[in-house]
Amino acid sequence: MKKRRTLYVIDYCLTPKEHIVNAAILCEKDEILAIGGESAFERDASVDVIDLKNTYALPGFIDTHIHGAGGFDSNNICNECDNPIDKMTLALASHGVTSFLPTIVSDTPEKMLTSVATIAEICKRGYSAGAKIAGMHLEGPFIAPKKRGSQKQDNIMKIDMGFARELVRAGEGFIKIMTFAPELDSACDLVNLMMAHDINPSMGHSLAMEEDVIRAIDAGARRCTHLYNGMPALHQRLSSLTTIALTDDRIAVEMILDGFHLNQRMVTLACRAKPKNKIIGVSDAIQATDLNDGIYHLGESEINVQDGLSTDEHGVIAGSTLTLEKGWGYLNTFSPLPKTDISACFSINPAKDIGLSNTGELQPGKKADITFFDKETNKVALTVIDGKIVYNHEDHTQMLKRIVNRNEI
Repeated sequence: MKKRRTLYVIDYCLTPKEHIVNAAILCEKDEILAIGGESAFERDASVDVIDLKNTYALPGFIDTHIHGAGGFDSNNICNECDNPIDKMTLALASHGVTSFLPTIVSDTPEKMLTSVATIAEICKRGYSAGAKIAGMHLEGPFIAPKKRGSQKQDNIMKIDMGFARELVRAGEGFIKIMTFAPELDSACDLVNLMMAHDINPSMGHSLAMEEDVIRAIDAGARRCTHLYNGMPALHQRLSSLTTIALTDDRIAVEMILDGFHLNQRMVTLACRAKPKNKIIGVSDAIQATDLNDGIYHLGESEINVQDGLSTDEHGVIAGSTLTLEKGWGYLNTFSPLPKTDISACFSINPAKDIGLSNTGELQPGKKADITFFDKETNKVALTVIDGKIVYNHEDHTQMLKRIVNRNEI
């Protein structure tokens, strides 16, 4: 029996390399078979046609720095009920994310090892109710105490190569990124360990000046965690991690595009300074994302969320409640980049950054990971992951209406 195919018809799509108008995407099972103008495709009985007029399509978003969502926190995965991460995967899918890296902050050695091992087990299992878990990101514990942000002082460590190897073993090949401070003793040894295990060394939470940064880059570091945040401010007479990250074309940079972490002109500056393929939009979101204001957690830290802004007990910004859906809108508003390049910041750029070769692009042979947006609202209308519709805004809206009506009875 011939396999059924699905044809998605949209007003336009960003592949992201091309802008195709009056577009259509043909998928079979979990793969994209063809993409192009709608008129190039035949509609026959073997094809299920999904007409999504008044929408546009992008490659599914990939979030490489996210701590939680929907009430889930990556550090506390072992203290939750069965399959707790499903809350997060479903929440992310509703905002257009198709793959992500659960991100663990500094914690006690025992808890870090347990959380890493648990996420590795989930990755091996391969199942996800929503967005796919593509590995994990360790944001610590080898960072600068004075730039720790909301992370607990007691959990920050000098570089301990023995413990680093334990983390790598526990990760079983699923650690994709590790954030570290390049000024710490043995930083280059740590970079060498990461490189040997295909972990992307990401410089951040650091006070490093030029000499230490260049040394880490020469050892293999090619990434910077949340540019401008958790590092020295720009200075006209001093060169630091921030300066090098902006001006060294080898370095990819994360940006948190929530309107709180960065002034819009700093976003513009980065977009003008960096090669277009070295900009990566991340959420840095915590468990409060997709929920109401209130008290939440980021690892061991208690976080207060008020009007969407998340801060710790000292008033320090602690992660965000950002979704990449909102980040896409923000970058479209404040970036000088064309839409194709902005789309790449949330798709092919992070995909290449963590070695995902089968997603991040709408091309034949790639995974059918596609996000469809309403043209008028720029809100997610439909999310397709591995060829399956995992979020449909119309169905979700009807469900919410039923819940409201039931509560009014």
